[in-house]
Amino acid sequence: MAIKYNVGGLCLIIFCIGVAIYSLYSNFNNAWLIAPPNYILLAVSITAFVLGVKGFKDKRNWLARLRSWLTVVLSLLLAAALSLALLFASFFSSMGVDEHIKTVSSPNEKHTIDFYRWDAGAAGTFGIRGELSGPLWFKKRIYYQKRIEHAKVNWQSNNKVSINNHIINVNKGETFGY
Repeated sequence: MAIKYNVGGLCLIIFCIGVAIYSLYSNFNNAWLIAPPNYILLAVSITAFVLGVKGFKDKRNWLARLRSWLTVVLSLLLAAALSLALLFASFFSSMGVDEHIKTVSSPNEKHTIDFYRWDAGAAGTFGIRGELSGPLWFKKRIYYQKRIEHAKVNWQSNNKVSINNHIINVNKGETFGY
């Protein structure tokens, strides 16, 4: 039974690390964010830690012990990184404002874009962010502009939207940001 904990914990933490790395990549490159929120990844990494500790009961060979050690070490490192990210986000989100402005849908209602006004307060600047909604919790930042307070949105077709006179084709994955 301990071997199932051992292998399951290692597979779970490798999956969790892959999702966390993709989440970081998608935030930097305005790609589709398919990762669940960080607090869910933290719960998964803690679960992998528990499975890794239970896997220490498997003492058949050195490979089993290595799997348990890898699971425990990687899950602790990932849990620490995710905890710091959550603390950082909660600290700075309380300093700034992130306000939902409006939600607009394409004429055929296939695409939905949520617009947010953000303000970093005295520590930074302000602007508008537009996120294209996908299935489940998936989203993609398609519009990001600093030092602007309003979003003037006009759909030119079912796939093309004009946001503050910047045309974006949502089917081609185009984004605008500066």
